Amino acid sequence: MKAFIGHEVSYLANLVGRAIDQKLTRLRAENVTGSNAGIIGFIAKSGEQPVCQKDLEKHFGVTRATASKVVSRMVRNGLIERRSVPGDARLKQLVLTERSKELLDQTGVEFHNIEDTLREGFTEKELKQFYSYIHRMQENMIQKEGKWNGSKTDAVSA
Repeated sequence: MKAFIGHEVSYLANLVGRAIDQKLTRLRAENVTGSNAGIIGFIAKSGEQPVCQKDLEKHFGVTRATASKVVSRMVRNGLIERRSVPGDARLKQLVLTERSKELLDQTGVEFHNIEDTLREGFTEKELKQFYSYIHRMQENMIQKEGKWNGSKTDAVSA
């Protein structure tokens, strides 16, 4: 039987999602999803660089409606705040709350453990090649479908 890339990628994503859910039971008690934790991590890694909803759309390859729904829920749950960007009152910067910073500290080790598990048995050269393939497939989908925010997502390389 012929293997399908889409199925294999989806299967792996489900395995990773389950691992995150199992490892991060503390998050569930706090009404935080694995996706929320990923967004918290992305904002934290941005350092002093402001992160807006548009950045989440691009990085995670999601639609504006999806990003808006997730951001609104995270604001409602006290995980992030929207703040005006100096110089452009229309833009809203996403900022971590103290609660999300505490969760980030508590869960960071678990995310690194999952990442280490995924990388197990691969050389740096193999990982570089893997990322090359994944990015090329992302580009193929973006160019063909034209609906993934109009630009390459860098979610894999983050």
